[in-house]
Amino acid sequence: MWIMAGKVKWVTDIEKSVLINNFEKRGWVQVAENEDWNFYWMSVQTIRNVFSVETGYRLSDDQIVNHFPNHYELTRKDLMVKNIKRYRKELEKEGSPLAEKDENGKYLYLDFVPVTYMLPADYNLFVEEFRKNPSSTWIMKPCGKAQGKGIFLINKLSQIKKWSRDSKTSSFVSQSTKEAYVISLYINNPLLIGGKKFDLRLYVLVSTYRPLRCYMYKLGFCRFCTVKYTRSTSELDNMFVHLTNVAIQKHGEDYNHIHGGKWTVSNLRLYLESTRGKEVTNKLFDEIHWIIVQSLKAVAPVMNNDKHCFECYGYDIIIDDKLKPWLIEVNASPSLSSSTASDRVLKYGLVSDTLNIAVPGGMVPDCRWNKSPPKEVLGNYEILEERGHTCCRPSVPTLAAGSPVAPATRTAVCWPSARPSLPASLATRSTMQ
Repeated sequence: MWIMAGKVKWVTDIEKSVLINNFEKRGWVQVAENEDWNFYWMSVQTIRNVFSVETGYRLSDDQIVNHFPNHYELTRKDLMVKNIKRYRKELEKEGSPLAEKDENGKYLYLDFVPVTYMLPADYNLFVEEFRKNPSSTWIMKPCGKAQGKGIFLINKLSQIKKWSRDSKTSSFVSQSTKEAYVISLYINNPLLIGGKKFDLRLYVLVSTYRPLRCYMYKLGFCRFCTVKYTRSTSELDNMFVHLTNVAIQKHGEDYNHIHGGKWTVSNLRLYLESTRGKEVTNKLFDEIHWIIVQSLKAVAPVMNNDKHCFECYGYDIIIDDKLKPWLIEVNASPSLSSSTASDRVLKYGLVSDTLNIAVPGGMVPDCRWNKSPPKEVLGNYEILEERGHTCCRPSVPTLAAGSPVAPATRTAVCWPSARPSLPASLATRSTMQ
């Protein structure tokens, strides 16, 4: 491990106390952006400038930053879907059992993002799909926005045409004149607790993409809607029913400022273990961990794996009433604001554990180190993938005698009967280089 002497000089353009308190606790020294710095926790806008051809500059070995240059390959809604679709096709071309499909042409194992199209580019494809199932509900999201901004639900083609007119474009031909949106099949059968919809916010740290080294933070949380869920079309415009974003829910009449409409992941596990059983709950979380690793493998070949970078992503997962997890989106700058006291404790710990991995020993970094920290510094992070070792893996089916199967890292359990087990190659498939 490479560590240089002296105190870390830090800069941030995100004025959050959970960041600044962590830097000060380590005895790090704050400097201005135009001075020599070692560690810069920056916004996605700033990272764009740092790595820009026009305005960018060369980082030295003792400087690290908290985003990969083209993180948007994972964190822009349209690019994430595009990369996952490409990954599936590549696996199919290789003849990988992971890309196996059922008789209807649906992926057996890689079906973890809702059916999604880009608008305006894929408008005709979307219309074709919509007409196959005209009673379906779809959710429209602007590609480059967060916190629930610009999102709405539709269940009629006329609503899309109205949206197009309202945004001053008479046709879907010209992409340059219009903000890009994704339109995804709405998960209209979410798992409900207390009659309310929720999603999971999970934190995933990537220290390097090639080889892939990623870590899951154990202390994620659920975000609940304030109004009970209904499929009624009359409530399609009620975002307090459909969108879990705190930025939206905090304006609701029933928002609780003490717990902030949040549950810890450990509370969710306890609830599911008591209502569905421990085995089923373990299967669900193994599957969640697996789809996160697959999403990272999908973008690894196109990610600029700059040695000065690490990244902590906010994954948003929805669980449906069949206990199938769906990857909804990935955030490059998950909120470090605290809506409650427990929120503040969680996010302070998240930043602390992230820094312990990204900046070994809290000393001036040298980006030539192998980015494989000892287990004792992981804190509440657990290894998801490192040098082909997967910490949490769904089970594989029993193969015929003589078939090579890599040993699993934990006791295997079967997947829910509604979904098939993964092929043996899941256990043996190496990290994408």
